Amino acid sequence: MNCSSNFDWFIDKLHNTFDRLPDYRSFSPALTYEVKDAVLGAFSMFFSQSASFLSYQNSMKQAKGKSNAESLFKIEKIPSDNQIRNILDGVSPDNFYSVFSDCYSKIEESGHLGGYRFFQDCLLVVIDGTEYFRSSKIHCKNCTVTHHKNGKVSYSHKVLTPVITQPGSTTVIPLEPEFVIPQDGSKKQDCELNAAKRWIERNAHMADEKSIILGDDLFSREPFCKQLLLKGFHFILVCKPDSHKTLYEYLDGFIKSNDVSSISSRRWNGKYHEKIILRYFNNLPVKDGENVLHVNWADITITNTKTQETCYYNSFITDFIIDDSNVEQIIQAGRARWKVENENNNVLKTKGYHLEHNYGHGKKFLSSTLLTLNLLAFLSHIFLEFMDKTYFSVRKALSVRKIFFHDFKALTKYLYFDNWKHLINFMAEQLELNITDIKMNSG
Repeated sequence: MNCSSNFDWFIDKLHNTFDRLPDYRSFSPALTYEVKDAVLGAFSMFFSQSASFLSYQNSMKQAKGKSNAESLFKIEKIPSDNQIRNILDGVSPDNFYSVFSDCYSKIEESGHLGGYRFFQDCLLVVIDGTEYFRSSKIHCKNCTVTHHKNGKVSYSHKVLTPVITQPGSTTVIPLEPEFVIPQDGSKKQDCELNAAKRWIERNAHMADEKSIILGDDLFSREPFCKQLLLKGFHFILVCKPDSHKTLYEYLDGFIKSNDVSSISSRRWNGKYHEKIILRYFNNLPVKDGENVLHVNWADITITNTKTQETCYYNSFITDFIIDDSNVEQIIQAGRARWKVENENNNVLKTKGYHLEHNYGHGKKFLSSTLLTLNLLAFLSHIFLEFMDKTYFSVRKALSVRKIFFHDFKALTKYLYFDNWKHLINFMAEQLELNITDIKMNSG
């Protein structure tokens, strides 16, 4: 499949999804823009990482009678920023979730997910939450309200941003988000754990793909672990002593009686020698009580052999039976959960997507809908890295992310391109790339 059809497939998928969006507005002849125009307009700004993209395209339209907004993104009418905000405030973000699953399926069909399978040929799915908005004044009905000790009140938005990851890979595959928002009929405020439960319910089909759920200590609670097992998922979750006192009371007894298995090794990390100790024990109660879930435990300690300083420590629980042959891989998989921060959330916050920027808060869904479109823009570039060899080659040549987007913005501001193939081939030709010699990544 050539590069043009892959980008067009993604844009067509957006159009097919956006064509089905409900128009909550009362009918009026004065309605100039369709909901789809506003959605595509916001997406194009996030894709290009340019808040001025649409204004540049309006100028090009006036000067040349055509624009890249039309040719690349198939936007029929270009709305202003304020028009986009007004229209999108009534559009719920779950309208866009199918695009995430369709992209996942497309990447899977291409064979690229094979490189992401790890322990026992499973996919590693990290669930983690991040805050993307906080204010002491601006708020809406979907905000989380926090009352501080000094009497002040703050309002915030949080979201779970699940991704598929793999140890050693710098590329994660974003999956559909789940927002932490007040739930109908509940008097309690929502939380990350409840949001994770909803995400698992909605994405139970991923268990059929042999998936391991990774997460921090917040998720290593019996009800959530039982839900994962019931749905067919495996899990490797951080397990801290302070929040699992019963488990560690049992464990301490087995440690004192030398019943806990241990493996040690030594390695040079490029600066100094490290001593690595892996320990594990199977069949521990995750909490106190009768008929409770029993799990298997492992931890890792990395020490500087010269200073005896502990460089790293973490511990995990899992449903996998642990032995000498697999403890290293299980811990390696558990540690990969940090990639949701390093390769996903931090990229979205610091590498041009400005996740925490208030693009518009609104009264209903605007904040969460804009964030979802931002995530889709991030996914679209990852999708193209897998599926579009010319795009992959250009990104590899322009290895600094900022340079690629700078060039994209400059080119689309001053030059008109008939389609995506025209644009990406132009960039490759100017860089004098030999596309046939490029070997693409597969995870």
